[in-house]
Amino acid sequence: MPVEHAAIIGAGTAGLTAALALAERGISSDIFEQAAALAAVGAGLQISPNASRILAKLGVLQDIEKVWLEPQFIRLFSGDTLRPLAAVPAGDFARIRWGAPYGVLHRATLQGALLMAVEANPRCTIHLGHRIAPGALPQTTRRPDVIIGADGVWSKLRQSIKGSPSSHFSGDIAYRFTIAGNSAPSFLDRVNVSAFLGPSAHLVCYPLKEAGSLNLVAITAGNAAPQDWRNDPTEQQLKQLSIRFSGWSADIKSLFGEARMTFWPLYEATEGNWQNGSDTVLIGDAAHAMTPFAAQGAAMAIEDAYELAALLAAHPVKEALLRFEQQRAPRVAKIRKRGAFNRFAYHARGPVRIGRDIVLLLKAPQSLAADLDWVYGYRPTD
Repeated sequence: MPVEHAAIIGAGTAGLTAALALAERGISSDIFEQAAALAAVGAGLQISPNASRILAKLGVLQDIEKVWLEPQFIRLFSGDTLRPLAAVPAGDFARIRWGAPYGVLHRATLQGALLMAVEANPRCTIHLGHRIAPGALPQTTRRPDVIIGADGVWSKLRQSIKGSPSSHFSGDIAYRFTIAGNSAPSFLDRVNVSAFLGPSAHLVCYPLKEAGSLNLVAITAGNAAPQDWRNDPTEQQLKQLSIRFSGWSADIKSLFGEARMTFWPLYEATEGNWQNGSDTVLIGDAAHAMTPFAAQGAAMAIEDAYELAALLAAHPVKEALLRFEQQRAPRVAKIRKRGAFNRFAYHARGPVRIGRDIVLLLKAPQSLAADLDWVYGYRPTD
């Protein structure tokens, strides 16, 4: 029996993209969000070509492109000397090599564009302030053929799937803050993505064109923390940040002095089943939340949503959910491994760090770009 209607739990990137992808294939949906209003959590977001390609298919990219920034390069620097180490070309190069753009923007910009498209689509109905109890079927005038869990890293819908993933603290903390573009120090690039690599930590910086600011994220190891993302760091947590960056450039350390930071413990999902073999499936962070070392969390959610919709339009529900997990799990696992490698490389110490720097200095930009072909050049199943 073909799928005609879906219930989507969660109105974040995964849930809203799923609603649009289903609607494109003639499948209606009810989207349930426990928040009374959609507020963007976080600040900056990188949208790589594998994700922007899908947003273009769904008619959302054209609105985002009006306000986002397409960096010409993703640059890597030494965190203690600020010496350039490597650069991956983006900009027009990305459009030519990977067939879609690479852009940076505020998370609220993406969410706003997706929400606007959902609200304008007659096949999509969003319900805010609607909490779904674990194991309970969403109450609507129409019974769904499939229930899609897009309710994030601390998903409640997981409880209805035997052997599903669970969330746990990764051991890393992200300290997020922004700096006004007109007052940022000169060593911070205002048009490109920059990553500063140092022992046991790294710092990412990129411009948010629509906000006129620079988004910065310092990531380092930390102690286990509550399941919350919008805390101000305590004095002890700020002290730990200072210790972790003690050997870094004084210019970078000076950024932390006046910044208003938010303290983000990074949680990830364990391995587990994404679907119940019947009518319920997890996508995005609910299925495979990952740390941001590959900058692919949002992209994986967008890919999930699009490919699940394609499978539900072509197969009976049980078969579609099985195919979805079989198709997506290997790619997500490979992205996770890339993230783990990046963490090792970015936070390297001693001789390993010296070797890393030598390798990066010797690598040509085209060679670095080729290493990303399997990530950025990915074409979703239609």
